[in-house]
Amino acid sequence: AVVSTQSTGEEYKDNFKVVSVIVGEVNLEQGRQYAKVFEPLLADPGTVFVVSSDFCHWGSRFRYCRTEGPPDLPIWRGIETLDKLGMDTIETLDPAAFQEYLAATRNTICGRRPILLLLCAVERYRRERSGEVKFQFLDYSQSSRCTRKSDSSVSYASGVLSIQEHNRNGTE
Repeated sequence: AVVSTQSTGEEYKDNFKVVSVIVGEVNLEQGRQYAKVFEPLLADPGTVFVVSSDFCHWGSRFRYCRTEGPPDLPIWRGIETLDKLGMDTIETLDPAAFQEYLAATRNTICGRRPILLLLCAVERYRRERSGEVKFQFLDYSQSSRCTRKSDSSVSYASGVLSIQEHNRNGTE
């Protein structure tokens, strides 16, 4: 007999609700206002946020051909450097720094607005509560390794935000 330990998730389907949030154009100050709504949810251990985003859409068909690094760096490496700079900025959990990164690079991160809102909620959480908050990227890939200006690519990154809340006497 073959026994599988993997779950399809079917047994959990009635134990949670999915609330979709569609985010339009939002600046840093507006993000900080929305953080008032999202921070209490972020603090609730029964809530899970899923923020989905591609990263750089590179190539003439996307009207974005910026890279970072020395001129002799392969294009795909320059895209990776650009994206990793953004990922490092997100890991600082500083919404203003992320906004500055976007303004400086114009990187075509589709989920930049939901990411900004999440960072604003984290900023508010850190101001109002105690606990350790950490964001770590787990994986990064590109749809193709661009070597010519006529190539195109979309980058993908996955990460996780974790919160280890401390109770009032400072213990976990």
